[in-house]
Amino acid sequence: MMPAALVQGSVAVVTGGASGIGLAAATRFCKMGLKVCIADLGPERLAAACKTILEQSAAKADDVLAIEADVSQIEQVRHLESAVAAKFGGTNVLMNNAGIGMGSTALGPAENWQRILGVTLWGVIHGCQVFLPGMRARGQPGLVINTGSKQGITTPPGNPAYNVSKAGVKAFTEALQHELRNTPQSRIQAHLLIPGFVFTGISGEPQKEKPAGAWTAAQTIEFMLQRLTAGDFYILCPDNEVTRELDERRILWAAGDIVENRPPLSRWHAEYADAFKAFLGAPRLKI
Repeated sequence: MMPAALVQGSVAVVTGGASGIGLAAATRFCKMGLKVCIADLGPERLAAACKTILEQSAAKADDVLAIEADVSQIEQVRHLESAVAAKFGGTNVLMNNAGIGMGSTALGPAENWQRILGVTLWGVIHGCQVFLPGMRARGQPGLVINTGSKQGITTPPGNPAYNVSKAGVKAFTEALQHELRNTPQSRIQAHLLIPGFVFTGISGEPQKEKPAGAWTAAQTIEFMLQRLTAGDFYILCPDNEVTRELDERRILWAAGDIVENRPPLSRWHAEYADAFKAFLGAPRLKI
């Protein structure tokens, strides 16, 4: 059953809403009859996103709000929450989606670490801590969707700051849902969106054509809605290259590094290449 918060007339707030997954989510929510606020950086980007939402959803202009906000700054998130409350009366659906994918290594650059963690992790924490008190006070059905990443689970080499931020989003969202389900009379639930290979602009590198292996942002949102209807907390998305079965094997191998006392990130360790290849083809034990 579709979450009760996703009904006509509800109010959705989507951070990182000017492009990619955020824009696709905002557009889809408007098509479902929700009122939507998108938050992002850049007035021109926000204006273009609003135009896209209105054209693709046939929503009324008065039902779409755009607020410029840096989610790494809690005062700007507080302003966002107040603006939504003033315009629409409150929030039913909060999608903490804003993220930055600039590069990093374990030793720096420090400013990249600070910016990635500020937006991608603290933006999620700020969003939940600022919006949820008001959502609870309304007493209406509520939904929180935090955008994580497979990189926060298997932590591949290449961008440790992003991995750390998304690992933090996973741990935070798990704790949040645990608290919500143990809160008497709570009508709010949280979910972790774990996209696959999606054609977005998060890397900062312009690509004119979608890679064959990637899903579109719209495909990702349609899958998200399907899995929300099924009641999934972990919304683990496949793509045109990677199946759920392959994701499961990779996740199990990553956890096995600890259990088997292997070197960290052994999936990318030359001495374990054959063992990992064999593991991918081995029957999975039912637990």
